[in-house]
Amino acid sequence: MTKPRPCGCKGCRTCLICETQYGAENLKLQLKLDHEKGYVYCPFCNKAWKGWDIDSYKEHPYHQGEPIEYPGVYIQLDFLSEDEEKSLMENIDEMPWDISQSGRRKQNYGPKANFKKKKLVPGQFGGFPRFSKFIQERFDSVDLLKGYQVIEQCSLEYDPRKGASIDPHIDDCWVWGERIATVNCLSDTVLTMTRYKGENTKYNLYSAEEYPALLSREGRFLNDWEKENTNPLEISKSQLTRDAIIRIPMPRRSLLIIYGEPRYHWEHCVLREDITSRRVCIAYREFTPPYLTGGGHQELGKEITDRAKIFWNHEMLLKQDIQHGPRLFIN
Repeated sequence: MTKPRPCGCKGCRTCLICETQYGAENLKLQLKLDHEKGYVYCPFCNKAWKGWDIDSYKEHPYHQGEPIEYPGVYIQLDFLSEDEEKSLMENIDEMPWDISQSGRRKQNYGPKANFKKKKLVPGQFGGFPRFSKFIQERFDSVDLLKGYQVIEQCSLEYDPRKGASIDPHIDDCWVWGERIATVNCLSDTVLTMTRYKGENTKYNLYSAEEYPALLSREGRFLNDWEKENTNPLEISKSQLTRDAIIRIPMPRRSLLIIYGEPRYHWEHCVLREDITSRRVCIAYREFTPPYLTGGGHQELGKEITDRAKIFWNHEMLLKQDIQHGPRLFIN
């Protein structure tokens, strides 16, 4: 049962389908999270308040107790309108979905990355579907995303009928940069943050020690002279002394950006119990400095960046698929 299963799960990753139909129940990850350690992040006051129920942020400004500071989170509510979400999802669902692990499906646009060997190739990457272009253009209106060049765009579907979830992890730090952006569609959900206490070899965390930081702890862009002798892993070290679990709301049609401390020092996950109806998130990644101008891999970075500036008509591509075989551009 550790081999890939028809549902898409492999190893210790499981969903309701392989747990009930393929005997993988004993492989299910048992996350024992102490709800008493929970704090709910409020997007209105940008503080985390004691509790577990994610709807408690809606009590703002009438929170109870003492909050804790949790820098590195930006939430923009109603980043998409209802009509934009409807049109976007109609177009997304016209594109083929690939099965993924833990009950998810995905549509991934970006270069091919081997995180263990730290190898990157453009592959068949040829840009992004035009129907999603307006999202990247809207990033220009968000101060925190200044200069953000999308390199990877990944749509992930979470279906409660499959027990969809994603295990605690940190996005790779060798190739993906400081700012992780996600647009959440169709339903509200929660990003649950737990402090990472492992080695910096995992997730290629040590790579973040090899290039200068872009942002301060507070999300201010650093000047060139301030970047000297800094790196994002060091500058974002946690100052929180208490043992806590942070629950970050991801309301429907909102934009979430994590950077700094939650980016590098906390694992994030989506718990099965927090998926109550179909949810699709669109996750965005940028390059680390070695793949930008002046970096050691700038030539490869430029080739991929040039491709990332292409937006193609998915309706024409679908017609091409029908007439001429396998689709292009999709990894």
